[in-house]
Amino acid sequence: MTRQPPDPPQADPLARAARKASQRMERRRRDPGPPVGAWLGQVGVLGWITITPLLIGLAGGRWLDWWLGTGLLLTPPLVLLGAVLGFWSAWKWMKRRL
Repeated sequence: MTRQPPDPPQADPLARAARKASQRMERRRRDPGPPVGAWLGQVGVLGWITITPLLIGLAGGRWLDWWLGTGLLLTPPLVLLGAVLGFWSAWKWMKRRL
């Protein structure tokens, strides 16, 4: 495939958009990407990466509250910490995959 020269600044925006769309379609035709099963697997992994730290924070907070007799003092902060850790882990995993 030959490379096209960059668009001059005064080029028509509609022609530039059409050329970019054509190039994207050509790239997609040559490399269709992973199959649907692979995408579904990634969604499942992403779900586990996100929810596991949250559930660990919930279980740990409930256990600490029970052990210390503090009602629901430690559960919410540990759930929040687990959610933050889960979303941060998911974000890092997605950055590595893309």
